[in-house]
Amino acid sequence: MGRPGTASWILLLLGVLLASERAVLAAGAAESALSGVPSFRHEVMAVLSRAGCSLGTCHGNQNGKGGLRLSLRGQDPEADYITLTRSLGARRVNVQQPDDSLLLQKPLMQVPHEGGRRFVRDSLEYRVLRDWIAAGLPRESGSVESELHLVRLLVDPSNSTLSGAQRTVQLRATAEFSDGSRRVVNDLAVFESSHPGVAVSATGEVNFGDVSGVRQTTVTVRYLDQQQPARVQYFPGRADFQFEAPAAVNAIDVAVFGQLQRLQVNPVSLCSDDVFVRRLYLDLTGQLPTRQQAESFLASRAVDRRSQLIDQLLSADEFVDFQTLRWADLLRVEDKTLDTKGVAVFHQWIRESVRSDQPLNAFAAALIAARGSTYTEPPTNFYRALRTPEERSESAAQVFLGVRLQCARCHNHPFDRWTQDDYYGWTNFFARVDYKILENRRRDINDKHEFDGEQLVFMKSVGDVRNPRTGQRAGLRFPGSGDQQLGAAGEEGVDRLQLLADWLASEQNERFVATQANRIWQQLMGQGVVDPIDDFRGTNPPSNPELLEVLVREFRAGGMRVRPLMRMILNSAVWQLSSEAGGAVEIADAEIAPLFARTVPRRLTAEQLLDAIAMVVEAEPRFGGHPAGVRAVQLAGVRSGGHRYSRPETGDRFLALFGKPGRIQTCECERLSETTLAQTMELVSGPLVAELLSRSENRISRSLRSGEATERFVEDLWWRALSRAPSVSETEAMVRHVEAQADRRRGLEDVVWAILNSNEFLLRR
Repeated sequence: MGRPGTASWILLLLGVLLASERAVLAAGAAESALSGVPSFRHEVMAVLSRAGCSLGTCHGNQNGKGGLRLSLRGQDPEADYITLTRSLGARRVNVQQPDDSLLLQKPLMQVPHEGGRRFVRDSLEYRVLRDWIAAGLPRESGSVESELHLVRLLVDPSNSTLSGAQRTVQLRATAEFSDGSRRVVNDLAVFESSHPGVAVSATGEVNFGDVSGVRQTTVTVRYLDQQQPARVQYFPGRADFQFEAPAAVNAIDVAVFGQLQRLQVNPVSLCSDDVFVRRLYLDLTGQLPTRQQAESFLASRAVDRRSQLIDQLLSADEFVDFQTLRWADLLRVEDKTLDTKGVAVFHQWIRESVRSDQPLNAFAAALIAARGSTYTEPPTNFYRALRTPEERSESAAQVFLGVRLQCARCHNHPFDRWTQDDYYGWTNFFARVDYKILENRRRDINDKHEFDGEQLVFMKSVGDVRNPRTGQRAGLRFPGSGDQQLGAAGEEGVDRLQLLADWLASEQNERFVATQANRIWQQLMGQGVVDPIDDFRGTNPPSNPELLEVLVREFRAGGMRVRPLMRMILNSAVWQLSSEAGGAVEIADAEIAPLFARTVPRRLTAEQLLDAIAMVVEAEPRFGGHPAGVRAVQLAGVRSGGHRYSRPETGDRFLALFGKPGRIQTCECERLSETTLAQTMELVSGPLVAELLSRSENRISRSLRSGEATERFVEDLWWRALSRAPSVSETEAMVRHVEAQADRRRGLEDVVWAILNSNEFLLRR
């Protein structure tokens, strides 16, 4: 046999080192778990979690399973110890004959077990549980052990990139305790991959298998009450790879292209001018550009014509309308809880805040600190829609901090670091908000959520929420900041809402700044750097940490105003990339979206689509309770456009069908973007499209009266719908179809219908 080449020696050496690393991890973990009598708190609890016993789908369920109830994910070891040793759970352990314990026989499937086999006899899990039972179920193995508590969990490597033949990486989980000691806990920790196509073993080996393209995953490592993420990326690796990208315009491009170069992914080229102008108008105004606007831009020879148009649209009234719509969705501007006048004044206040480019921290602070009449102090309508302390706290955390606290209401958050103490300490800030209902002219007296009339929002002098874990009144706690020292639950004269507003508006509030910067990025790019955008947590890290740092830095430098950050994003090469597939590595949309290597096409929103159809056809849809001429993006409320007692019109039904949110949740997720068969049928033969096409005063009627040539009609239609001229073949095909029809109007309607159902029209590319 000949001498192996250099590449073979390297692979052999890597294999030896990897095998050695695995052996060290296994030995270290086994030694830490089996040195003497197992610790109930640090080893038995970890085994129950690792085996899945304390998950919400098993005995961690609030009602338990099979007569045994454990704390969710082992958050309460004291309660679990009592359950297993002194209550009904004690019948599952047999100190005299440990092997006969149901706690061992059920997971081994020696007796029927609904949860199936959880481990085998020669496993570490079995040995830990058996040794603990045989030792007499000690609370802890010794006095020193009983004083120890887990301080933090370390995962190494926390960020790694694999390439070529290197498809596996071994993670090391190390627990650090209060006495400064550290233990490798790979055999006691839980490893979970966020990507279904990437496997992770029970001992922390991440394996990308036979992946052929770029792939990323986040492995969540859990041990006791701590969890840490590890980011792992893989790319095929090519020795002849040459990175090619458009010239970087600003720091956004540097961050995105830097990551792409590391992963050997070439971004696509910049989009064409006709795609740019249509995309920009849709992103900033929610509208299509008129033919004149599109032609004027395309005819310009100015080197900075794109930047000029960006500045122009950021100052347009239509930009204000579209941004107002976005915030009205999040702040639940709908008239069932606010009533018609409340909707009007709140919507106008939001619009004025957008128009003046009010810093978002000041905008948020005004909402949080609001008091007074819902008619004369518009921000108070934020509280009018949220009638309980829990609703207020959960909504404020999700919108302003990107934190989903809901799970921590009943137990410590299973996927984040928030505890019940965090939840109720934060909720207590909102406990004293109350209402004085001056009048209520509601029609449905049985619906306690319906209001019609002026209300006063004020702060009571007393009132606190109770923490169900302690049974005591909750303190005041900012998420992640510990308790605030304000007496037992807040001294007299302390304005809790103002205190909270000041904290939220602080320029040093990293979580607020990052959440809002990420939200702005998502509005323009279709996906957040952290996605979902209101789910910031350690186990959902940013897809590009350097990019998020750039956005946060620039957002803060711009005084936390929307327009400066949007201007930077829109001028970047990344935002202006084409949606056409290309580059050195072909990647599916699901994989490419977090990398921002090209623009991923997305469907127009309900309002964008309806306004676009109306503009192309030159016919205004009807909305209940609104005069003619109101565009969909300008509607203040939800029900029937303006008032829930107005008769719904075709425009209202179209918006609901295509995903306009009902504004009953404080979440971007309420707006539906999935396509449905009902939507397809609406565009093909629905009442709205049919009505607009048949109007006596629309673009088709005008063409027929003027005797306009079919070629001119087709050309104008393409400019209106697609912001470009039709090709010769497109024009010829349309003209042939119209001329073949006995009824010319029917032929023109067919042409309009065809363009309205084309992907190029329906998608923002």
